[in-house]
This record gives sequence, structure tokens and C-alpha cells, in this order.
Amino acid sequence: MELQQKLAVLADAAKYDASCASSGSIKRNSKNGSGIGSTDQGMGICHSYAPDGRCISLLKILLTNFCIYDCSYCINRASSQIERARFTEDEVVNLTLDFYKRNYIEGLFLSSGIIQSSDYTMEQMVNIARTLRKKHDFRGYIHLKTIPDASPELLRLAGLYADRLSINIELPSKKSLKNLAPEKNSVTINQSMGFLKENINESKESRKKHATISNVNRTQKSKFIYSPAGQSTQMIVGADSSNDAKILTLSNKLYNGYQMRRVYYSAFSPIPDASLNLPAKSPPLIREHRLYQADWLLRFYGFNVNEITPIPKRLAPDMRHHNDVNQNIATPDSHSGNGMLDLDIDPKLSWAIRNRDIFPVNINTASLERLMRVPGIGAIGASKIIKSRRIRPLRVHDISRCNLSLKKIAPFIEALDANPANKYLEQANLKQYFLNLQPTQMALF
Repeated sequence: MELQQKLAVLADAAKYDASCASSGSIKRNSKNGSGIGSTDQGMGICHSYAPDGRCISLLKILLTNFCIYDCSYCINRASSQIERARFTEDEVVNLTLDFYKRNYIEGLFLSSGIIQSSDYTMEQMVNIARTLRKKHDFRGYIHLKTIPDASPELLRLAGLYADRLSINIELPSKKSLKNLAPEKNSVTINQSMGFLKENINESKESRKKHATISNVNRTQKSKFIYSPAGQSTQMIVGADSSNDAKILTLSNKLYNGYQMRRVYYSAFSPIPDASLNLPAKSPPLIREHRLYQADWLLRFYGFNVNEITPIPKRLAPDMRHHNDVNQNIATPDSHSGNGMLDLDIDPKLSWAIRNRDIFPVNINTASLERLMRVPGIGAIGASKIIKSRRIRPLRVHDISRCNLSLKKIAPFIEALDANPANKYLEQANLKQYFLNLQPTQMALF
């Protein structure tokens, strides 16, 4: 098979991997005339975004879409009747370097199906990263999708050459993982995540000690750099009956227990000749979007899962105290208080409507944390409000001067002057008020 045809097949096969953000790595560049590539700045194959909004392009491919595993939800499963291809190690290295020199990419995102064994496949991926770094002095971004069954030695080596490592948690439920991906083991996945976490923490401590050494004459050991951009994971949404509360509880545990940089949510997409255990159609794409919004509230706004997704009391103890990352939790049938996010409005607005008794919030006296819980006010907006009120007490219309949408915020705040919009808090159809504010998508035809 020609290289161009391989690239077409294996780039398309990689599109189901969502976890390819390229933020958080250490800075490297080739400004001194040596090396190839950098992680300093991004330009535009797979577009990822750094926390500051920079667009970073990655060559996103599979080493091969051959696989000995037969995961029901995967298009590359062993029983799938798709066109197969496989790169050699040198082909991936040369593609990465050629694409970089043409200013197409800033780095490499490499995943793979499992061929022969986990160690055999992982060793090839490590060799590619090592060749780029050591032989060609490539200083761009490298993300390796790690195979959890690979040996600790290979996982250790992978982090020495990659900026970020990721291991897919796959599904929110241990039972679903067993039914849909019987070759995969949740215990092994958790153990490998823990191993990566230990090495990442060791690297952080090494870099911290290295940075604080002040005696230049002292002989110092070289710092240990291991996956400086941390680790991430991905789970499929809608392939089983797990509700959003269960998904977010698992995500919260991954963030706290394994120090994940990101948990990515991938809406299940029906595949040809699918198992009868899988749903016939994909979930609404807006559900994936709402999960990302809720994830943001968990990570940066101080919310907990029970606030974001109200669940029946009979489920609450299981949600709060489960020990296994993939422990099963019963899923109720109704959509009222069943742990599902409201698809019509964003999670913070949904929470505010359910808790309207704590509003309105006084923008002249509220703390930063309290302001950030007002729908329509984020971290930057809350900081602007606090900065502005130091000059003089704020009136309702001053919100607009902070570059915030007054229509969404007005019902939930009070200021120096009267706020007529507070009357909406007393109305039973408060949600409808906000739905009416949303722009209508015009038809194409």
C-alpha cells in the first residue's frame, strides 16, 4: 500500500480519539539553530487548543488499525470489515518531520490498534518518539496514547519522550466494559493510570528541586522530566445506560485520584455491523457539550456532582461513597431528577433555576466564589466586577460595561439601584424565559 493511502486510512481511523489537546507542556524551541520544532507557539491537520486559546495543529494518526481486540463499540475491532493499514516506525518519523518542515503541524498525536501484544505495539510507539527526540532532536509536541496492558518499563520510557500520555477509561461502567470490551480490564487501566501519576509526580518534584538549587558550583543531577503535560483520558458517552451523574462522578474521581489534566467525552457513534448490545443511534451531540460544561464547573467553579446533576436520594450514597472507579450504579428511567443534565440550558443556569432561593446576589458585596455561581458570570467577569466596585458602587447597567450579557445575568443579581428583572425569579416558567432569549438557528433551505 502506498504511503499516501496509508495516511488516508490511518488518519481517518484516528478521528475517534478526542483527547488530543496540546496544552501544559514545557517550552522547547530550536531558535539556537539546533533541533527541529517547538512547543512555544501554535499555528494550524488536527486542531487542538491551548488554555490561552492558541490553535495547535497535530499530525493525528494511528500506527495501525489492525487490532487483536474485539471491542464492540470500536470501528477498528478485530471483526470489523474495514480497510486495514500499518505504518512502519520510519514512516511515522518521516511523516512527522516532513509535515513539520512544511509548517503543517506543531506535533504528533499517535495511537494504535493492538498488534501481536500490548508490549509489542507499545514498544514501536516508544521507538518512534525516541527516534524523533534523540536522533532528530525534534522539540515539538508529542502525545502518545498509552496501552494500559503494556509493561511498566515501557510506560516509564514513553513518558521520557512524550509531552503527554493518555489511557482511555473507555466506559463509565465496569459492567459495560466487561460486556462491550471483554479483553480490557478496569483494574489494569486504573493501575496504569496510578503508575503514570507516580512518575509524573516524581518528575514534578525533580524539576522543583532542580529549580531551587542556587549553588552553581554544586554538582547537581539532571532533572527527571516525565510527561510534563500530564495525563488525560477519554470515555464514550451513550454506548451504555450510564447517566450523566455517574459519568461526572467518575470524572471527578479521575481528576482527584489520578490528577488528570483532562477527561474527554466522546459521543457514541453507531458503526457498521454493530453488536445488538449497542444503541441503534448516537446520543444527542448536545449531551457531550453539556458534559464538557459540567466538567468545567467541577474543575474551576467549585461545584460538586450532586449540585450539577440532582439524583434520587436512593442513589446518593452510592454516588458519594463508591470505591471502584468503574463501579456500577443503577440508572433511573425518568428524566426528572435522574442524574441527567438538562439539554435545553447550560448546567450552571439549570442549577441556578433549581436554587433560585439563594438569589439575587448583590454584586457590590458578594465574594468572587459567589459571583462565579451567577449564570453568565465567569472567572474573568467576576474579577472585573470586583475591580469595578472598588471605584464606586455598581448599578445594574454597569454589568454591560464589564462585557457581560445583562439579559442572562439580570434576574439573578441586585445592585445599588432597583432591578425589575428580579421579578422573574418568582415565576414558575423561569426556564422558558431563558429559552426565549436563545437565538433561533435559521434553516439552510
